[in-house]
Amino acid sequence: MEQDETLNKIEVRNLKKSYVERRSKKRFLSQCEPQEDCKVLDGLDFSIPAGCFACFIGPSGCGKSTMFRIISGFEKPSSGTVLIEGKPVTGPSNRHVCVFQEDGLFPWLTARQNIAMGLTNAAEEARDEVEEYLELVGLSGFGDHYPHELSGGMRRRAEVARALITNPEILFMDEPFGALDFVTRLQMREEMVNVHQMFDMTILFITHDIDEALQLGDKVIMLSDRPATVAWDLDLDFPHPRDLTAGPLKDLRKEIYRKMGLHLAL
Repeated sequence: MEQDETLNKIEVRNLKKSYVERRSKKRFLSQCEPQEDCKVLDGLDFSIPAGCFACFIGPSGCGKSTMFRIISGFEKPSSGTVLIEGKPVTGPSNRHVCVFQEDGLFPWLTARQNIAMGLTNAAEEARDEVEEYLELVGLSGFGDHYPHELSGGMRRRAEVARALITNPEILFMDEPFGALDFVTRLQMREEMVNVHQMFDMTILFITHDIDEALQLGDKVIMLSDRPATVAWDLDLDFPHPRDLTAGPLKDLRKEIYRKMGLHLAL
C-alpha cells in the first residue's frame, strides 16, 4: 500500500547537491578552465513521518551533514525538493533546532544561563521553566556551573535542554554524542529515548554508530558512498529498550554491517 504523504512531516524528493571543485582554480577568473562539479548527493528520496525518530548512517564523508544543512534550510540544493508539512524549505526556521557534535555552549554563561538562551521570555515563569529542564536532563544542582566545570556528558545534556526548551517541531542532531566515552554515550541514548517519548517532535539524528541507530531509531536510513543515494530505508517497529544481541535485531544488525561492507564477528 502506498504511504499517505499527508502524514509525513518531511518529504525529500530527488535531492541533489554538487560543489565546484576549486583546488585547481587559477588566481584570476580569465585563467580558469572549466571545472567538473563534485557530486555529493545524487537524488535522495525519503519521507519522515511526524513524530518519527529517524537515524541516518553511512560512510564518513558521504554527505549526511550536507543533507542536514539543506533540510534545515541553511544551504540550498543544486536540484530537488524538500518539503516540511507540504511547504518548500526556503531557509532556517525557529521551529527547527540543531544540536551539533561540537560544544555549542557559551563558555562565559552558566548551564542555567545557556539553557535560558532558548527562551525569549524573561518572566518568572520562564525562569521556573529553566529549572524544570535542568531537572529533566539530570542537571539539578549544576545550574550555576560553567561549561568548563561540567563533564562532556553534562554539556551535552545542557545543549539538549537548551534545544528542548524552545519546544521545536523538528530537532536535528548531527553526531551529538560522537566525542563522548562509551558509558556516557549509553546514558545519553537512554536520555534521548525518554525525551522522544515525552515530547511530540520529529528527530533527525546522524550517527556513525550502527548500534546507536538501531537502539534509538523508529527509522534508519542508510546512505551510500559519495555521491550519496539512499541505500536502505528501514522502519523499526520494536519496543524500547532494545536488545541487539538476540532475535530479529541481532540479524538486522549483522545485515546492516554487511551492507556497509563490514564483517561483524560475534
